[in-house]
Amino acid sequence: MSAVRSLRKLSRAALLGATPRDSLPDAIEHVAKVHKAHHPRADLRPLRKAYMLAESSHRGQMRKSGEPYITHPLAVTLLLAQLGAETTTLTASLLHDTVEDTAVTLEQVRREFGDQVCYLVDGVTKLEKVDYGSAAEPETFRKMLLATGNDVRVMSIKLADRLHNMRTLGVMRREKQVRIAKVTRDVLIPLAERLGIQALKSELEDLVFAILHPEEHSRTRELIREHNSHPDPLTGFAAQVRRTLREAGIAAQVLIRPRHTVSVHRLRLKRGQLGDCDFARLLVLVDEDADCYAVLGELHTCFAPLVSEFKDFIAAPKFNLYQSLHTAIADDEGKVAEVLVRTRRMHQVAETGVIALGDPHAAAETGPDAAEAGVSAGTADGAGERTDPTRPGWLSRLLEWQSHAPDPNTFWQELRDELAQDLEITVYCSVPGAEGVAGGALPLPAAATCVDAAYARLGKAAHRCIGARVNGRLAALTTVLRDGDALQLFLESGSGAPSGPSPEWLDHVRTPSARLAIREWLAAHGRREAHQPYDERPLAPEDTRQVAGQKVSERSSGAVLPGAAHDERRPEPQEDAPQQPDAPRWDAQQPPEEYTEYAEYGENIPVVPGHPGTPVRLARCCTPVPTDSVTGFPVRGGAVTVHRDSCQSVARMASAGRLTLPVRWEQGEAGCRVTLRAEAFGRPHLLADLTETIAAQGAAVVSADVEPPREQRVRHTYTLQLPDAAGLPALIRAMRRVPGVYDVTRSVRQTAAN
Repeated sequence: MSAVRSLRKLSRAALLGATPRDSLPDAIEHVAKVHKAHHPRADLRPLRKAYMLAESSHRGQMRKSGEPYITHPLAVTLLLAQLGAETTTLTASLLHDTVEDTAVTLEQVRREFGDQVCYLVDGVTKLEKVDYGSAAEPETFRKMLLATGNDVRVMSIKLADRLHNMRTLGVMRREKQVRIAKVTRDVLIPLAERLGIQALKSELEDLVFAILHPEEHSRTRELIREHNSHPDPLTGFAAQVRRTLREAGIAAQVLIRPRHTVSVHRLRLKRGQLGDCDFARLLVLVDEDADCYAVLGELHTCFAPLVSEFKDFIAAPKFNLYQSLHTAIADDEGKVAEVLVRTRRMHQVAETGVIALGDPHAAAETGPDAAEAGVSAGTADGAGERTDPTRPGWLSRLLEWQSHAPDPNTFWQELRDELAQDLEITVYCSVPGAEGVAGGALPLPAAATCVDAAYARLGKAAHRCIGARVNGRLAALTTVLRDGDALQLFLESGSGAPSGPSPEWLDHVRTPSARLAIREWLAAHGRREAHQPYDERPLAPEDTRQVAGQKVSERSSGAVLPGAAHDERRPEPQEDAPQQPDAPRWDAQQPPEEYTEYAEYGENIPVVPGHPGTPVRLARCCTPVPTDSVTGFPVRGGAVTVHRDSCQSVARMASAGRLTLPVRWEQGEAGCRVTLRAEAFGRPHLLADLTETIAAQGAAVVSADVEPPREQRVRHTYTLQLPDAAGLPALIRAMRRVPGVYDVTRSVRQTAAN
């Protein structure tokens, strides 16, 4: 209600006539008082000058609510003043719509208010739909983010602008309310979270919740009203905490901090039913960092702590600068209260985020004020996460990948996906032997993989990445990283063109920078993304005929391994070779080479009786080898995919009416390839012992994959080239004899039933 009264006051003042030349206009008197409370020595002359220009420029313009338009920039400026923004930000917020909606130009703003104010106004000015069409909104956000990269105050003004617009959204059509609320939910609320401006983020969440989920919002508000109609049990709890801290000689302020609507709703979904103490939390404010831990000690001594609820965000601040101690305690009656413990400066940063840091261009970032803000002066890793607290690591990454997404739709989708990652981890990444690549801390979104880390650290040089070691153990590149992991990346030789990324990496990456780089490389090299293997596609009715094909040359018959990239040519028919009557041509539907696993067998090769030249490829799901009973299925392009009879895919495709073909093994020249999976108890040198045993049996390792250990157990997967399939049983027995190995089996890929 106080915000509404302030807005009405501003509206009435805006309708008054001109004021004396040197006096402060009545409309910004309240703004000036709030601003002076945070900055007692602030010069108010720029505010007066900015208001006079904004009022004269917007004069005659009305909002859809019927109020003078000048009330909007005044309300936005008041919001920022209440959060403690400095004078330059308030000046720009008064002018933020002048260039967009009036005859005022950027050059005029620069001439009268200086470069900084001009930059902020330009940063929040929307692009015209006349010039950009449907791309206007995503390109406006791209422009705004680029401006935020140099001055984070741009986004502060935009967030306050959106909050006031959301407060007055009721005059809009329902469909426009929903559209604006969705963009706010997907883009602006995550940005407010990342910038640490909780005061704006919480209210934006509640307003969006009311528009997109009105029934749930009404139900939650009713729960809150019902709770507020009774005495709050936290009042007595807070009194006990005050008494305990007073007796311990700790000067502290204990407050009851109500949860906002969305917070209550989330807690209800999490717990199913809310208790009397779940509608608010206790907030303990102290003067020094050491006092926070003294408070924690007293609380855990005099009350029963819930250890699982304890979190220390002072020693390890969140990526948005948030610092606090979180705990939960129970009193003698069994009532449980959540408690936040922080210094007053931490509380200011927790509420207003980067706004509390002031002017990002100030020279004293590493001085006492920065230290008081709980922000270290810098780190030696060069990652940028704390060197400049107003240019956090996530923003640097976002600005880097957006340059590789020129298409507005791609940028818009990747931006929403990036902002949907609401957590961040830090890994310690090194690249042995790589020149010019510094190791150190690397911030990544939660659930990022080794591939994400490679592209974040190396850029396009990650196309040469062939392996990784996580916490000293070999790991697949698709391994999901955890906070604090030590990661080593291994690159192939720098000579020659890189083998490039595997299409399968796209199924595991979480960062837009990695996704865009991989797609760019695949597109440039004529490769396609991996989703459904082509050997699972049924033939169209017109293609269900007896198959015969061209002989596959030795050069084009290489099987492609998961996780590795190849640049092999698609098999082409000999133009002067005689064609069999029913032989289909290689057409546009033939799968690209990265999905084509032609037989590399020579000692024993699978052939289709009666059609010795038919291209044959071996199914990845069951990797058949000589002596296995096998069945063939014709696929597009005239090839035949071979499965083991025991493969689940055989029963599924046969029941679907797929044509089956008999396949037999014939004598060849080279050998066979097989994939084996070794299950073992984790121990040092296990990998070396297994590979030595494999070599002693005369087999060559084509690829190896070691999964992270779980419960002291580890799984190794090897793709091996054998000189003779008859040696496979002996090889398996030898591997089982390696100490720690308790099982070795043929690898079978699980397939989803359609």
